[in-house]
Amino acid sequence: MKNMPKFICAIGFTLCSFSSFSNEDNSGKTSASVKTIISSSVALRGQPQYDTAQFKHWDYVNPEAPKGGQITYGMQGTFDNFNRYAQRGTSPAMIEDILYDSLMASNLDEISVYYPLIAEKIEYPSDHAWVIFHIDPKAQFSDGKAITAKDVAFSYNLFFEQGVPQFKKYFAGVTVEVVAPNKVKFKLARPDKALMLSLCDLTILPAHYYKDKKFSEPFDKPPLGSGPYKVKSYEMGQHIIYQRDPKYWAAEHPTKVGRYNFEQIRIDYYLDETVLMEAFKKGEYDFRLESIAKNWATQYTGENFDKGYIVKEEIAHQTPTGNSAFVFNVQKPQFSDRKVRQALNLLFDFEWTNKNFFYGDYQRNDSYFMNSEYGSSGLPTGRELEILNQFKDQLPEAVFNKPFKLNKTDGSGNIRREIRQALSLFKQAGYKLVDNKLVDQKGKQFEFELLIYRPSEERYSIPFQKNIERIGAKMNIRLVSDASQYINRVREREFDMISRAFSGFPSETLKIQWHSDYLNSSYNWVGPNDEVVDYLVTKIAENQENQTELMAYAKAFDRVLLWNYYSIPQWHLSKYRVAYWNKYQRPKQIPKYDLGQDTWWFDAQKAAKLPKQHRN
Repeated sequence: MKNMPKFICAIGFTLCSFSSFSNEDNSGKTSASVKTIISSSVALRGQPQYDTAQFKHWDYVNPEAPKGGQITYGMQGTFDNFNRYAQRGTSPAMIEDILYDSLMASNLDEISVYYPLIAEKIEYPSDHAWVIFHIDPKAQFSDGKAITAKDVAFSYNLFFEQGVPQFKKYFAGVTVEVVAPNKVKFKLARPDKALMLSLCDLTILPAHYYKDKKFSEPFDKPPLGSGPYKVKSYEMGQHIIYQRDPKYWAAEHPTKVGRYNFEQIRIDYYLDETVLMEAFKKGEYDFRLESIAKNWATQYTGENFDKGYIVKEEIAHQTPTGNSAFVFNVQKPQFSDRKVRQALNLLFDFEWTNKNFFYGDYQRNDSYFMNSEYGSSGLPTGRELEILNQFKDQLPEAVFNKPFKLNKTDGSGNIRREIRQALSLFKQAGYKLVDNKLVDQKGKQFEFELLIYRPSEERYSIPFQKNIERIGAKMNIRLVSDASQYINRVREREFDMISRAFSGFPSETLKIQWHSDYLNSSYNWVGPNDEVVDYLVTKIAENQENQTELMAYAKAFDRVLLWNYYSIPQWHLSKYRVAYWNKYQRPKQIPKYDLGQDTWWFDAQKAAKLPKQHRN
């Protein structure tokens, strides 16, 4: 999962923030009531799972996993730049995760918990007004040069001054100071534990490499990093090969043991989705994580499956799935009215879509925090109701007296009832039917564009488009298969509607996606500019340490988003669909919140049983 600074350093399509306490040593006092804490691990809430004094490796790895072999992944699209943090262009997959290390490491079995990595210790006062990171003297970049406090300060200042605007706004008022060669101090504008701990995720860049680079611009050559892999070779836009670094400084670090087992990782790029599928079946690449139900039901067949050369597997997970949805840009005038958004919700026939395209494999989203304890349900009660009552005059009456439910059809495709309801809502919003066209007071037909970037999104969008046509409105589907063009349009808010996924956790990064202070954020897709939403996301950020309050504010926030119809919820799946050529092994236990692909390894004995051309 993407962490906070990485999330706000470059455009992405999923977001999630984990920050945060254990093995604490109260070693001094800065005042009668404020203690200084020095710790090797830290959690936002509660205590870390692992005692770092005894910690050898994560529970979900095989510490004896052999190193070697290669794995090849296939990706749709292309890449034209090696700077993950550039404000234009598209970088190759994985480059951020395996070329760079961050200050501290996250455990995929925990939320908002950090362990040592580049920083071997963290020091902070109990009021969380500042933080000092103690740099591990063994930490080094891939060229062998030591990572120092100066590199940490340089990295922070570089992201702050030349990174995306979200970073500067999020960390406004945070200053950095080198206090010793291996100690760097950040002072916060206000005491805030979640903000303090988001710095644990800071990607550390080598000052001696980046000092002469224009950070916001694309790079035409692979950069210097500090992670477990280097770029061995590439053909721009077509493929890239990462080579495991035998001199990686943290290879035996407890957070890295049993991970990054492949000698080489290759990523091949394909422009066409159908060609990508066929290439896998022929063995041109090795691993596929399937997101399309139709493909899973119909395409994973053939001789290589029958003979066991390719393994097809479903792996259950506990990962909160958030809300994938058709997302309204409410800054566009045609979506400014809640009744219009509600009407369009009625015209998306999930039951028919699920039956005809997804083989009934999905469940409908009815929360922005699906598959988690933070989603709202029933009527608001207790603390949640107290919170919502403050805004009773600003919220729909139904928030307080009616459980939120999405429309449910019989799956036959007959949605006459929904059409009648949608037309009624459009009429209330000032539209009328003239010559079978739904028009506003000026006689202009209601029309908008759905921006998508994968052909597979088009097939389930077309029936939605046809339902919209049945009320005399018009939805144009614009497929932009060039990833760079799509990303730039999202960055510039040049869209009416997109199909995207919201984060599944009520983290403080919700401010960047929902608060009016971040209307220009690449991630504020909806752009609500709403006082109630602003208040709730602010309170969610302020209560990251208080589970009871966090739960109440998250449920209230979820309920407000649902009743405002800021999106048309789609679906979720509580399992991974994976297929891979039968030459790999994985630990029996997977991480709680991730598939954990970096814990897999190459099995030479299995590979020997495959046809010769597929053994490597």
